[in-house]
Amino acid sequence: MSQFVCVRITTMAGIDINLFDFDRHNALYFFVLNADEQIYLRYGGRDSASATTYLNLKSLELALEQGLAAHEQWKASGRPKTKRPSPLYPREMDLLRRRTINRRRCVECHLIDDYRAQQLEIDGELNKLKTMYRSPDIKSLGIHLDVPRGLVVGEAKGAAATAGIRQGDRIVRIGEQPVLTFGDLQHYYDKTPRDAKRIQLTVVRTNAGDRQEKRARIDLELPHQWWRTDLDFRNWSIDPLVYYESRPLTKNEKSEHGLPANGFASQVTHVGSLAKRAGLHDLQVGDITYSVDGTQADEVADSTELFIKLRKDSGDRLKIGVIRDGKKLDIDLRTRRRTFRK
Repeated sequence: MSQFVCVRITTMAGIDINLFDFDRHNALYFFVLNADEQIYLRYGGRDSASATTYLNLKSLELALEQGLAAHEQWKASGRPKTKRPSPLYPREMDLLRRRTINRRRCVECHLIDDYRAQQLEIDGELNKLKTMYRSPDIKSLGIHLDVPRGLVVGEAKGAAATAGIRQGDRIVRIGEQPVLTFGDLQHYYDKTPRDAKRIQLTVVRTNAGDRQEKRARIDLELPHQWWRTDLDFRNWSIDPLVYYESRPLTKNEKSEHGLPANGFASQVTHVGSLAKRAGLHDLQVGDITYSVDGTQADEVADSTELFIKLRKDSGDRLKIGVIRDGKKLDIDLRTRRRTFRK
C-alpha cells in the first residue's frame, strides 16, 4: 500500500460522476488511477444475493498488484491521455440539489442514481431496461468466477459452457475493452445494449501439455432476459411495486385459455400481504393475469408483472385483465412508489 496514495471519498457532491462512473448501489467501490485521472481498473461490484459475493482480501490484493503493473506499463508506453467525458457533478442535478444538498444531508451514492433516474422519468427519457436493470449477473451466462483469483473461471455452465468457455480460463477482454477485475467486467458488461443477442469474450488459457498461454475469442449467445436481475436491494423510486409475483404461461396454456401466443399472460404465484391491507388489489394465487389497461402483448415483457415494471410508473392506477375460475374479470390495481430516507 506504500506505493499508493489512498483517498477516501466522504461526500459525492463535488465528484465528477461521468468520469467516476459506476453502479452506485454497491457497498464498496475502488478506482485505481494515476495523477492524470487515467483509470486503470475498478474494484467492486456485487450480485443480488450479497454485497460481498465478489469482494475478499485476496482479490483486492490481486487488483492492487494489477494496478501497479498497469501504472508501470502506462509510464513505459508514452500513450496519450484518454479523453475524459464531459463532467457532471451531483450538485448540478436539480432534484438532488433541492432535496438533499440544500437540506445539508449526505449525498449518498445510491441517491445520485435514484434522483438521476427520477429526473429521466420526469423528462420522459427513462429507459428502464438500461437504468433500472443495471449490472446484469454474469452467473446468468453460466460464468462462475474463482473470486480470489480475479477473473479466472471457476466453473462454466449454460451459455458459457456451450460457447466453449472452460474452467481455468481467465477473462481479459469483453468486446474490444480490456478488463482486469470483476468490477471492470461488470461495468462494461452493463454497457451491452439490452437488445443484444451475443457478446464476445477474450480469454487466456493454457491447453493440456502446453506451457504457453494462448488467447481465445469466444462468441457467447446471450440467454433470454440476460439483463434481468432482482431489484429488491436497489430500492428504486422508479420501480412500481405491485405486491404479487407470477410465472409466464406457456404457449399451450395460453391457447387453452384463448389468449394470444405472443401475449404476456402469467399466473399469480404469490400475493404480498400489503396488497390487501393497503387496498392495492384483490389478486389471488392461481389467477391468470393477461392484460394491463387493455394491452396484452409486449416485445420484451413475458408477464403482466414485468410489463408493469417496464412500461408503467410507480404510483399508477391500472386495470388488470384476469381469468379466475374460468371467468374473465377486471381488477383494479394501484402500484406503490417506494419511499425511504432521501
